[in-house]
Amino acid sequence: MSRACTIEQPGNVVQYVMTATPNSIFRLRKHADYQRVYKASRKQFAKQMTYFFAQRPLLGADGTPLRDADASSPRVGLTVGKVMGKAVDRNRIKRRMREAVRKNLSKLSTPVDVILHPRRSVIDLDFATLEREVATVFRAIQKAAQRLPRAEQLPRAEQLPGDNAGSQSSATPL
Repeated sequence: MSRACTIEQPGNVVQYVMTATPNSIFRLRKHADYQRVYKASRKQFAKQMTYFFAQRPLLGADGTPLRDADASSPRVGLTVGKVMGKAVDRNRIKRRMREAVRKNLSKLSTPVDVILHPRRSVIDLDFATLEREVATVFRAIQKAAQRLPRAEQLPRAEQLPGDNAGSQSSATPL
């Protein structure tokens, strides 16, 4: 996964190839992915964080393959809201969480999307304890994901508004 970036200066053209870091491949980035996980799952609780997870479907609602739907890799997203403190504190929480996730990502082998919401106490928590907490969360997700059947298609609720084929609800438009 690489992108070419061209920088033109007077008299010469320089082209750099930007490659994705191993950590960036396993991150949730798009707002739509976060929304899909929130809709497809319920909030789960751990001691120092709450989390959501959903299996990543291979096909979209229209039947076309989704981009970035690698059959074996999990993706993890973090949300640290302003209620957690000032930017310095939020960034420290995210750095600590990213490192704990990086060290424990091997515990997830199914293609799931995970969102972690750390609590404020994570900032003062011993890092070894934080790592154990993330490992526990990932093991629970892995165990639950193995019980679920593989999602081949997005839920019908995410279809286009004008597409009523196969609609299960009989709600009338307002």
